[in-house]
Amino acid sequence: QVQLVEHGGGLVQPGGSLRLSCAASGSIFETVFSIYIMSWHRQAPGKQRELVASISSGGTRPYYSDFVKGRFTLSRDIANNTLYLQMNTLKPEDTAVYYCKTVDLGAEPHREYWGQGTQVTVSS
Repeated sequence: QVQLVEHGGGLVQPGGSLRLSCAASGSIFETVFSIYIMSWHRQAPGKQRELVASISSGGTRPYYSDFVKGRFTLSRDIANNTLYLQMNTLKPEDTAVYYCKTVDLGAEPHREYWGQGTQVTVSS
């Protein structure tokens, strides 16, 4: 069973910064042979959930959606199975619930797991 627990959301003024963390646990993180993708998504009120950034288990270069390029940085602590999202120069339109997700590519069909989400509010 895979579990993802996000932390780090909160209220911040425009131009400010926050760092989100996603603590992951489960069998797919306990072997070097696992193939998976970890990602951050967000969902603003009345809008569809959208991808923010992602990285594969064997990857070194994260993917970023255009609206966060140059402002957000995805990183991970492999030893502790933790994914981070450093968010700088935050804008009011970044307000959303941010979710951590992992897709187990070694399972057929692929299995998706989501965290419970953490609220980020950017407002003065």
